[in-house]
Amino acid sequence: MKSPFSEPAYKPRNSGWKSWSTKKKLLVIGGILLLLIAIAVGLGVGLGLGLGGGGSEPEEEETQPPPTTPPSGNYTGWQPEVGTTWQIELRYPLSNMSFDAKVYDIDLFDNPKSTVEKLQSMGRKVICYFSAGSYEDWRSDKNKFKPSDMGKPLSDWEGEKWLNTNSKNVRSIMSDRLDMAKSKGCDGVDPDNVDAYDNDNGLDLTKNDAIDYVNWLANEAHSRNMSVGLKNAGSIIPDVIKGMQWSVNEQCAQYDECDTYDVFPQAGKPVFHIEYPKGDDTNNNKPVTPQQVKDACDFPDSKNFSTVIKNMNLDNWIETC
Repeated sequence: MKSPFSEPAYKPRNSGWKSWSTKKKLLVIGGILLLLIAIAVGLGVGLGLGLGGGGSEPEEEETQPPPTTPPSGNYTGWQPEVGTTWQIELRYPLSNMSFDAKVYDIDLFDNPKSTVEKLQSMGRKVICYFSAGSYEDWRSDKNKFKPSDMGKPLSDWEGEKWLNTNSKNVRSIMSDRLDMAKSKGCDGVDPDNVDAYDNDNGLDLTKNDAIDYVNWLANEAHSRNMSVGLKNAGSIIPDVIKGMQWSVNEQCAQYDECDTYDVFPQAGKPVFHIEYPKGDDTNNNKPVTPQQVKDACDFPDSKNFSTVIKNMNLDNWIETC
């Protein structure tokens, strides 16, 4: 008789994981790892599609354009004389051409070719304005810009952001704008906002970037037989003046810096100079005071400047010295 403490007559054998062969265990582990990898890849693809807006391809990283060869200074196109009279009107499509001036500076987008031709038939030269350094959310080509092209908003100018002027895409858009100017018959162009280096632009743009970009604009304009001027940006004048046919300056009398721009007349090139005595918020058809005229017009070598007094919104109201 067996002891109640002895082993039972039937002892079940080992089963499950412990009883599997090493080969079988390796096969199962490998299958589990493959399944986990497949799940991880699937999640990654799904997440990428979700963030990318339903399958849109990620933007390619842009390389910076090669350095621009500075203009030689031998451009033989239109060169206005020092002291040339002018009018600038950017507020709306030009309708009033009655002011007697040899040059009209008008908006490239707002004015049709017929306006340019009408002015030219009156013996005038036409400069076409566009912003070369800022995104403007009302322009017809605004959708061509990429988010990566844009920096911080321009202070006090709603709907505008600084542009990365080193971007190949930005330069391609500006090439298209120069083509538009050529197709409308503009004699020259007035590219604005090239002084991002002097502002909180959010793109780390430097003075050297501005020099390269302005020289690039000059080469591109000249290749289309159009003249070009420098808008403000006084600190880069020595590096770009060879390629410029004039300067467009705002408020050098107010800020006591007209001597910076006097190098243009000394080189036989005009300064198209604007002062805004009424301030930022007053735009009307009322004349300014004699003292305001004096402040705008009386500075060293002012006789060499083509000075106009304007409303800040650059409508067609104008006074001269």
